[in-house]
Amino acid sequence: MADPVKRHHERLARLGAGNERARNRVPDTEQQVTPSMTLKPSLIKSGRGTDGPTHNLHLLLVLLPCPPLYLPRIPSISSATPSVTMTRDCDWQATPRQWLLLLATCYWWLPGSAQRLDLPAQEHAHSIRLEGDIILGGLFPVHSRGDRGVPCGELKKEKGIHRLEAMLFAIDLINKDPELLPNVTLGARILDTCSRDTYALEQSLTFVQALIEKDGSDVRCASGDPPVFAKPDKIVGVIGAAASSVSIMVANILRLFKIPQISYASTAPELSDNTRYDFFSRVVPPDSYQAQAMLDIVTAMGWNYVSTLASEGNYGESGVEAFIQISRETGGVCIAQSLKIPREPKPGEFDKIVLRLMETSNARAVIMFANEDDIRRILGAAKRNNQTGHFLWVGSDSWGSKVSPVVQQERVAEGAVTILPKRASVDAFDRYFRSRSLSNNRRNVWFAEFWEENFGCKLGSHGKRPGSPKKCTGLEKVGRDSSYEQEGKVQFVMDAVYAMAHALHRMHRDLCSGVPGLCARMSNIDGKELLAYIRAVNFNGSAGTPVVFNENGDAPGRYDIFQYQITNRSTAEYKVIGHWTNKLHLKVEAMRWARGNRAVPASVCSLPCRAGERKKTVKGVPCCWHCERCEGYHFQASEFSCELCPYEQRPDRNRTGCQAIPIVKLEWHSPWAAVPIFLSVLGILATTSVVAAFMRHNDTPIVRASGRELSYVLLTGIFLCYAATFPMIATPGAGVCSLRRVFLGLGMCFSYAALLTKTNRIHRIFEQGKKSVTAPRFISPASQLAITFSLISVQLLGVFVWFAVDPPHTVVDFGEQRTQDPESARGVLKCDISDLSLICSLGYSILLMVTCTVYAIKTRGVPETFNEAKPIGFTMYTTCIIWLAFIPIFFGTAQSAERMYIQTTTLTVSLSLSASVSLGMLYMPKVYIIIFHPEQNVPKRKRSFKAIVTAATMSGKLTQKGADRPNGEVKTELRKHGDQQ
Repeated sequence: MADPVKRHHERLARLGAGNERARNRVPDTEQQVTPSMTLKPSLIKSGRGTDGPTHNLHLLLVLLPCPPLYLPRIPSISSATPSVTMTRDCDWQATPRQWLLLLATCYWWLPGSAQRLDLPAQEHAHSIRLEGDIILGGLFPVHSRGDRGVPCGELKKEKGIHRLEAMLFAIDLINKDPELLPNVTLGARILDTCSRDTYALEQSLTFVQALIEKDGSDVRCASGDPPVFAKPDKIVGVIGAAASSVSIMVANILRLFKIPQISYASTAPELSDNTRYDFFSRVVPPDSYQAQAMLDIVTAMGWNYVSTLASEGNYGESGVEAFIQISRETGGVCIAQSLKIPREPKPGEFDKIVLRLMETSNARAVIMFANEDDIRRILGAAKRNNQTGHFLWVGSDSWGSKVSPVVQQERVAEGAVTILPKRASVDAFDRYFRSRSLSNNRRNVWFAEFWEENFGCKLGSHGKRPGSPKKCTGLEKVGRDSSYEQEGKVQFVMDAVYAMAHALHRMHRDLCSGVPGLCARMSNIDGKELLAYIRAVNFNGSAGTPVVFNENGDAPGRYDIFQYQITNRSTAEYKVIGHWTNKLHLKVEAMRWARGNRAVPASVCSLPCRAGERKKTVKGVPCCWHCERCEGYHFQASEFSCELCPYEQRPDRNRTGCQAIPIVKLEWHSPWAAVPIFLSVLGILATTSVVAAFMRHNDTPIVRASGRELSYVLLTGIFLCYAATFPMIATPGAGVCSLRRVFLGLGMCFSYAALLTKTNRIHRIFEQGKKSVTAPRFISPASQLAITFSLISVQLLGVFVWFAVDPPHTVVDFGEQRTQDPESARGVLKCDISDLSLICSLGYSILLMVTCTVYAIKTRGVPETFNEAKPIGFTMYTTCIIWLAFIPIFFGTAQSAERMYIQTTTLTVSLSLSASVSLGMLYMPKVYIIIFHPEQNVPKRKRSFKAIVTAATMSGKLTQKGADRPNGEVKTELRKHGDQQ
């Protein structure tokens, strides 16, 4: 086979593959034909065929058939039959490969063939042909989809005729424009898609006839003459189609022959794929922009849980798919359900859909990518199921501002938010269309049918409305005798035609260099080169907005946003509430919902968590969650997490952050401080009185007998014990903390060092007297002071070492009052004195106290009149009891929230009680005698050291005998012994 034939074979094979892919995406519900059937004229008329390569043969037969007299019987290409036998009218044997060539080279219906096949004459009138230097193709849904195998149904006045006339009007304007394509006339070949993708595919093959090479060398007709070939129009570009499913089908064919295509209404995101639909462009934005705009609306309303509803087909399914994809990438919006409306819904199907939507009743917002018939029926189902006011409809441009879906269903549609590509009415087209009549619009082969439909009359006996009682006069006028409103896509049809014209104009300017008319270089326009010019156009369209294309052939997204509202007068209308141009601009204050409510209704899976609560999401549904409160010292760090506050902080009231824990200290007015201060003040006054009394009567016998030097040391210690209360309660600071360290053990050290020295002196005196009459060493006042200050110096040395190792400073203890309830938590300002440091500081004083108590016990047997042995003993016993009680109270409250108050009060009160015991038992009796019984404060007979020791010795012996003798005998003997001395 020759090379051109081989190339045709490969091209047609690709064409078949493209059709197969298109058919797999959109199932064909038409009647199938077996491969062995004879292809009859009725089959050709209806467009029925089979899947696979044989189906493609049928399509090409419609495109380029032989005269019907020579129709062969077509077997399956995959059949084992090696050849195809012609009927007896064409005596020719051909292989399937040669048969493909035959189909590609046969003549398009010879004149009069329709009459020979008894086909209706109007079948040939299903296209408009305008002569011109450059021919543009056009695809419009002039008729609706037919039922029961019939390809075409009723006429579409607006979507069909209005749009078709818009293309014709645009061509007229361009041909009259001296600046645009001068001396070049645009023509057109316009076809009806009948709103069916498979039918549109067969019709669109008309556009590629001129691009198929014809080789009739092996073809002979019955008479033996070669076949006659008519010269078909060469289509340089196609305007259309409307439905996305139709555009997808047609684009698969046109790209094989490199014919650019500009759609005025197809918005499926799938068509943005430049690798599959590289010759496809559109003047309307794709649904991906629309889906983004709808998602922005949902987000602006605060809705995060929605359902989607799509009509089966490319438009609905791809629109919903784009919405779901963008919502996943953006986050924040979850899809409760994604439902699909079948192409052929069964009775009750819409009621079932409404009931399914109610299964997720929280998802009140419903995103709809559906045709207007499905919208009308879903609204009716919601009304029947008493769901008026429940659903929040968000409709795509297929709903837009149309009235037909909401007629008699105004209440259930109230509040619906819809979107529509930004557009404007073209006034010039209104004037043009109103002027159309049967006499001046013969080029539109469907205009007579429109006339009958529009005015409800009948044109003669062959009219389309045989049941109409009224006959058309031809004098009717559009807009006067019938209602008229410009269809919404008229602007985009005109923009598509003008985009093609501007591309051709620039191409003509570059290739023809100002030559009038078409030059040789444009006699055969390269589709790929024209496509580059189309993608580069930039002009103001019929609505005054720029017409441009991106690298995928898409127009920029510009939408008006409407809301269907019912005013106070019970009139329903669509109101513009915003627009979207790469960003949402919405007037929320202008929105009205069910019954005129201004508050935005909710469409959420879970209500927002309150402040201080985190979201615990449901697995797999990020928009549904349970709210958990942040407990304890945790605060809400983010929507989904709680974190622990820093140790020195606590959560605020809302638990959305942390705040500093209040710092407390022991205040002077606190009850915990009042008692120690009261005792301390009394003790200081009493001590001062005693010192004053002693100093005033410094040389009296009682003062001298008590040991003046050690008494003043002891009184100093008592005073310091009382005074220690004040630095213990004062606000902690470096100075106060230093005083605490010094005063904490110094007062006790002074007191018990003096008492220890006294008891030790008494003990040594009487122990020495048992051995000899020589006085022991170091019993003089100076020696006693030296011993006392030596003991005190040990305490001071320990304090200085403490200062050097750990300088005094303050700390805030947040653990002491860290309660379960953070509101009650407090930080305690205190000096950095640990329990161990406290024990060490007091330990030395306690050691002195215990040692002194031991000596007091040993000297308990001295004469009552000898010094202060017995009062010292009672003092030490009482003091030991006080400090034994102090230890469990102080250390047993270490875990209490009131630890600071209890321990400070316990320590200061213990110090004051110890000082009070010493002051009361050792000095109050002496002061009493000094003040109230001065007659007793006289010197007694002075005795020698030997007499004192002898008296003490005899006292000890007599004490032992006292247990065996009658009462009074011991005293008598002792008296006699004393008299003898």
